[in-house]
Amino acid sequence: MNAPAPVTQALLDDLRERLARTRWVTPLAADGGRLGVDRPFLQSLVTSWADDYDWREHERRILDLPWVLTGAPETAVRAVHHRAGDDRATVVLLHGWPDSILRFDRALPLLTDVNVVVPALPGFPFSAGPMRENSDAVARQLDAMMTELGYDRFVVSGGDIGSGIAERWASQHPDRVTALHLTDIPYSHAFAVDTETLDEAETRYLASANAWRATEGAYALEQSTKPNTLSVGLGDSPAGLAAWIVEKLTSWTDSGGDVESVFSTDELLTWLTAYWVTGSIGTSFAPYAADNAPLTAKLDTPTVVSLFPKDLISAPRVFGERFFDIVQWTEHPAGGHFGAWERPEWFVEGVRAALDAARP
Repeated sequence: MNAPAPVTQALLDDLRERLARTRWVTPLAADGGRLGVDRPFLQSLVTSWADDYDWREHERRILDLPWVLTGAPETAVRAVHHRAGDDRATVVLLHGWPDSILRFDRALPLLTDVNVVVPALPGFPFSAGPMRENSDAVARQLDAMMTELGYDRFVVSGGDIGSGIAERWASQHPDRVTALHLTDIPYSHAFAVDTETLDEAETRYLASANAWRATEGAYALEQSTKPNTLSVGLGDSPAGLAAWIVEKLTSWTDSGGDVESVFSTDELLTWLTAYWVTGSIGTSFAPYAADNAPLTAKLDTPTVVSLFPKDLISAPRVFGERFFDIVQWTEHPAGGHFGAWERPEWFVEGVRAALDAARP
């Protein structure tokens, strides 16, 4: 079976029971979101999840996607694969955290004229194989997937976790990855560059990155240092899982603090339920906990960068050019961390620019 298995009714019943039994402890005083997720909104969302939300409706749509399964059990990759024709351009879309292949729901209908492969990254919702120890291993696994699917050359598009994997994939196989499309410069570079060589714009970026790390980045430190402790609570309490993820979906999108301006209630709950029913919140922390030393050599792969202003922290072009052969750099006027979801038309423009820039 290529598609994920349908969720058992017992698991969905257990989810509703847990939601109904949520224990709401006293929070610190309301502060407009500075101290975390908005409590009244979260309580309303949990009520909707328990009483109104129908996973089966969304499950049918997800299972009907054109899924493929490649590799042996220990290296299996499950992916959505749309083949437009053997002579067409090909792009691989890589998601990040805390999302899944659902990041590309709004972009895929705009790419029906090209071959598109959207792997469920190992350890994330809908994936087939076990989590990988680092991004190099994931890149090798995905490259084997593309070989099995019959593709020799392709563009790779990634953001967040996906941008780091895309960079390593291009480094490993410069003959196969013909161009890159990135929605960020991999964040790890900010903490490994020689600060004495930075210009004024880069120095401001590094200061912003350090400030963000101190004020918003605690989640990444916890997920990288003590992921097994964190996953117990998030894997046992759906309300806790919702608080952890919805906080990020609110602050990382161009929502102005109103997450439902970017996601409907059903869309929010589908992203959350994907993590819950697959039990993948703990394994999705693997990229944070892995030893992923940043690459230092500059790639000569043509690279298109699409930046969205409400993403976590955006590097200036001069910094990106330290590591990538940038042929197009676009700073869009709106959108956030999930550019393919928030602004799919602009995201697809970047994908197409990378396809055009691909080495012959």
